Amino acid sequence: MVFNWFRRQFKGSEKSPEESKVKQPEVSETEETQTTSPESESQGSADGESEAAADDLNWAKAAYEHIQQAKTDSSALATSSEPSKTAEQMETSAVATELEAPREIDNESKKPKSFLERAKSERLGRLEELKERAIVEAESEPEPEPVLSEQTPDDSAVEIAFDEGFVWSAEVLKAQGRRPDRVSVEEITWLKRLRQGLGKTRRGLINQLKAIVGQGPLNQDAVTEIEALLLSADVGVQVCDRIIDRLQAKLREETLPPEAAIAYMKQVLRDILDNPGGKGYDKNFAPEKDTLNIWLVTGVNGVGKTTTIGKIAHLAQTSDYRCLIGAADTFRAAAVEQIKVWGTRSGTEVIANQGQNTDPAAVVFDAIAAAQARNTELLLIDTAGRLQNKQNLMEELRKIRRIIDKKAPDARVESLLVLDATLGQNGLRQAEIFREVASLSGVVLTKLDGTAKGGVALAVAEQLGLPIRFIGAGEGIEDLRPFSSYEFVEALIGG
Repeated sequence: MVFNWFRRQFKGSEKSPEESKVKQPEVSETEETQTTSPESESQGSADGESEAAADDLNWAKAAYEHIQQAKTDSSALATSSEPSKTAEQMETSAVATELEAPREIDNESKKPKSFLERAKSERLGRLEELKERAIVEAESEPEPEPVLSEQTPDDSAVEIAFDEGFVWSAEVLKAQGRRPDRVSVEEITWLKRLRQGLGKTRRGLINQLKAIVGQGPLNQDAVTEIEALLLSADVGVQVCDRIIDRLQAKLREETLPPEAAIAYMKQVLRDILDNPGGKGYDKNFAPEKDTLNIWLVTGVNGVGKTTTIGKIAHLAQTSDYRCLIGAADTFRAAAVEQIKVWGTRSGTEVIANQGQNTDPAAVVFDAIAAAQARNTELLLIDTAGRLQNKQNLMEELRKIRRIIDKKAPDARVESLLVLDATLGQNGLRQAEIFREVASLSGVVLTKLDGTAKGGVALAVAEQLGLPIRFIGAGEGIEDLRPFSSYEFVEALIGG
C-alpha cells in the first residue's frame, strides 16, 4: 500500500486527517447541569487526566499492534513466494549439470599421458592459475560505496520498539485526528527522529519555561528570563517580542497553571508558523496530480541543496508521483555528478548537459521538454546559488523563469530556498538576499539533527513571511519530510 507523504494518507484513502477525527461522545443534559464541589472538581480533573493518558496509551498500543500485524502479513507473503523461486533454481541447476556432463566424459575419453607429460601439464596449469590470480587482484576495482546502492527499506524490515518515543509519536498523530489502523512505520520513525533532533533545545526550554510561567503575570525578571531562553534557541528578537506580548496578555486575563501556559504558548508558535508574515498559506503543499509542477530549488553551497533535491525526488517517487530532475547548477564543481548520484539513489532520471559551464537555461529547456514527453508530474530543477554576484544570479533566475513561462505556461511553478538550520540568524540573512533576487514561495529547513536550535523556523516565518515547506533531520534519504507546524512545535517544547 502506497503512503502519500504529501497528503499524509495511504493511496485510496478519501478522508483527510481532519475528516477522520474521532467524534467526542456527547454530554447528556443531566451531566451538564450536575454541580460539584471544588474538591470533587480537582479530583475529577485528575481523573480526567489519567483517563486521557490511558486513552492515549491504548491508542498507541492499537497502532503498534496494527504495525506488527502488517509486518507479519508482509513476511508471510514473502515466505510464500520463496518455494517457487527455489524450484526455478533447482531446475536451472539441473540443466547446468546436464550441459557440463558431456565435457567430463570427453576428458575421460582422452588418451592416457605419460608420467612426465602429466607432471609438465600440472606445472603449466599451476603457473597459469597464479598468473590469472595476479591479474584479477591487480585489475579488480573497489566495491561500490553502500551509499550509492542504498535502497528504501520495506516497512516489514524496519524494527520498531514500543518505547517512550513511540508513545509520544502516537499521541502526536492521534491529536491530529489519525486512526491507529492508518499509521505507518515511516511516520513513527520520522517523528522519533525529529523529536531526537530537537531534544537538546526542548530540554533547555521546557523545564525553565514551566518554572517561569506558572507564577501568574510576568514581571520584568520573568520577561528577561524568557527572552534569554528564546534567543538562545535562535528565535530572533522580533519573534521573541511577539511571543512574550501575547503570553503576558493571556496571563493578565487569567492565572494559568504551568501546563496550560505552555499549551497556550504552543498555540502562539503554531499561529506564527501557519500564518507567516500575517498571511495565510495552504498547509497542504503538494504537487498536483496529472499536471506538470516545476519546483526551482535555490540555496548557497553547503546548505544541502542538491541532497534536498534527491530526498524530495525520493519522497515523490514513494508517494506515487512521476518525477524528473534537471541539473541546472552547471557552475559548481561536481554538482552534476552529485545530483546524478542522488538520482540513482532515488530512482529518478536526471536531465543534464555533459559540457562544462554550459548555459543553465538550456538545461532547463531540455528538462521541460523531457518532462512533457514523459508526462512528468514533478520536475525538480537544481539552480546555482552564488551570493558573491547578485546581479548575475538575478539575471540567471530571470532567464530560467522566461524559459519556463514560454515552454510550460500552464505549469505550476514554485521557488524553494534551502536553509541550513545550524547557521541560525546567519541563515536568515542568506534568505533575505535570495528574497531580493528570486520570487521565493517557501523554505526547506535542513540539518535539524545536529547543533541546530530549531527556533530559526519561527524567525523565517515571522521576519521573511515565508512558509516552511520541508524539514530535514538526518543525512539519510528518508530524513526529509513535509513540514507540519503541530509536529514541529510538539517536538520543540512538547512534554
